[in-house]
Amino acid sequence: MLNFATIGSGWICEEYIRGAKDTGLWQLTAVYSRDKARAEAFAEKHGAKLSFTDVEAMASCPEVDAVYVASPNALHYEQCKIILSHGKHVICEKPLCAQAEKVRELVQLAAAKGVVFMEAIMFMHLPQRKILEEAIGRIGRVTMVKLDFCQRSSKLDAYLAGGLPNIFNPQMETGALMDLGVYCVYPALYLFGRPERWSATSALMKTGADRSGVITMEYPEKLVNITYSKVGQAGAGSDFQGVDGTVAVESISTLGGIVLRMKDGSAETLFEREDKSKLMGCEARDFYRYITQPDETREEYARCTELSIQVSDFMEQVRRSSGVRFPSDRE
Repeated sequence: MLNFATIGSGWICEEYIRGAKDTGLWQLTAVYSRDKARAEAFAEKHGAKLSFTDVEAMASCPEVDAVYVASPNALHYEQCKIILSHGKHVICEKPLCAQAEKVRELVQLAAAKGVVFMEAIMFMHLPQRKILEEAIGRIGRVTMVKLDFCQRSSKLDAYLAGGLPNIFNPQMETGALMDLGVYCVYPALYLFGRPERWSATSALMKTGADRSGVITMEYPEKLVNITYSKVGQAGAGSDFQGVDGTVAVESISTLGGIVLRMKDGSAETLFEREDKSKLMGCEARDFYRYITQPDETREEYARCTELSIQVSDFMEQVRRSSGVRFPSDRE
């Protein structure tokens, strides 16, 4: 069993803790928060014996083997760099960084230190990904793909009332693409590679953050259309359309609700849904494997790392093309 620490105190961090513990492979030993009282309360709630308000101190703690980072996007680079520099493994929430050059730097640092640096993106670590791939293989030549993640933010009302939640603040390097669109970009690049041509359009809020967007990716025999939004709720999911059938996916982020519909009218439910903590437990389980079985998982880990760089690079280009700018961007 390995000992892990966390950065972050939101619901996503709690789900990861639950999922990691459920694997039987991880033990929570420490938590971090900038606020001492919050750190202590979070540690007590989840059974961690140590709490920190300094990232350097936590990263140098001998009782910490790895760290799960779930802080605001704008803090990922500096925090991960500190932790990796101390020779600790890192699993960081998506998206890793706003700029691909920073992702490359952190990947190189992890390699130099002999530790694992992994993006916490569920798509790459869910068993149902193989179910999806096999289903796509049954529908013949794929001609059209629609990947959608439109979900009204729980913070939208606060924004409309005059507030500035982190999710709509460019200073935090977030917005619709970074928060939701990434879940669509991942399967597109994983399954089909980089498109020959692409175009992107974003709708911006007064803050400069993108509230929604559309990406069209052109391949020799297919079109992939990505839609994402933080201000509206989708009524339909994603689908992969082939000449012999269609694979519908209710939730592209969790790969929940996979249904195969063939041209003869038959339909087969291939996968339903799973609890969020169990989904995140899949990430924690692979993280453990990459650390403890480096030889057996070398190619798998390398594929994940390379795809993280590719996704970061593509999303950075999409942002620049569609007018989404962060203070950390170089002109």
